[in-house]
Amino acid sequence: MEFSSAQKLCLHLISSANQRCRLSEQICRLAVILIRSSSHPSLRISISDTGIGSCLEEFQDLRFSTDVADNWDGILSLKTTSKCDVPIGSEVCLSSFGSLDLLLADIHTFIQKMIILKTPNVAIQLVAEDCDVPESRYEKVFLANECNQLPISASNLELLKSGIEVYVLKHGNNLSNTCNSCFPSREQLKVGSGVACSTKNRLNTELVMEAVIVISNISVQGTTCFRQYGNKTEVRPQVLYFKDFSPGTISQSSMKALQRIDWKTYGFNFGGIVQQDGITLLEWENLPTDSQIDIVLHEYHKQYPTRDRS
Repeated sequence: MEFSSAQKLCLHLISSANQRCRLSEQICRLAVILIRSSSHPSLRISISDTGIGSCLEEFQDLRFSTDVADNWDGILSLKTTSKCDVPIGSEVCLSSFGSLDLLLADIHTFIQKMIILKTPNVAIQLVAEDCDVPESRYEKVFLANECNQLPISASNLELLKSGIEVYVLKHGNNLSNTCNSCFPSREQLKVGSGVACSTKNRLNTELVMEAVIVISNISVQGTTCFRQYGNKTEVRPQVLYFKDFSPGTISQSSMKALQRIDWKTYGFNFGGIVQQDGITLLEWENLPTDSQIDIVLHEYHKQYPTRDRS
């Protein structure tokens, strides 16, 4: 799916706000508010957080096209506090002439995917309202540990494992509803994980790649769950990919790594990788119809670069 500049920018700003919250190591709030009214013809978008505070350098290198079709005027309004202020907070505002419903749907899905990482100290609030339409207000709060409590000391990999397990247990992997008819318990999931580190990058920080693979067997008897991943001999689940604690598009190096794995050693016949509408799908040959393989990859810098925010 192609996103407009305004959509891409909103998702980028949410990702940046999430990073500021994560780095603060304090309980933080991230709020995304979308408001439309007849007195203000454009859609007003506010993205605020109570993280470590922002700085101008974070926004100077942004590059987005601003043609008429993108429905964005190219203007950002930034409010921030000093690192000496209590509480610390940042807010970025912009306007768009795009659809409120479409942008809300995109942001909602983006946040749902981001919650899979289970960043423990961040609560995300999403609000949308058309002031000219009665009872149109939508509000939801996303909590990382809402379904399964984990200790604050849990590692990123442990959080990721828990997050992908919750994702797999959703009805049809749709991010919203848990399907009890397919998987009565987590014990039915076979979960494997691994981590690799490298310091060969331009930022001279340790680059970490975490991977979790979940193999599950769907209870086909008596289930009403509908999962359409292809025909009976080809199951094509999505590969979830995250970069620096936000959903992203899988890198070429990660795709090559998946292709180089000797899957036959583990009893699987790998059919290939398909890119479809920006989504990466794996093909498996002769996989039983009641089986499913889900993979999540997360690439991030262990020491995320910080700047002076005084």
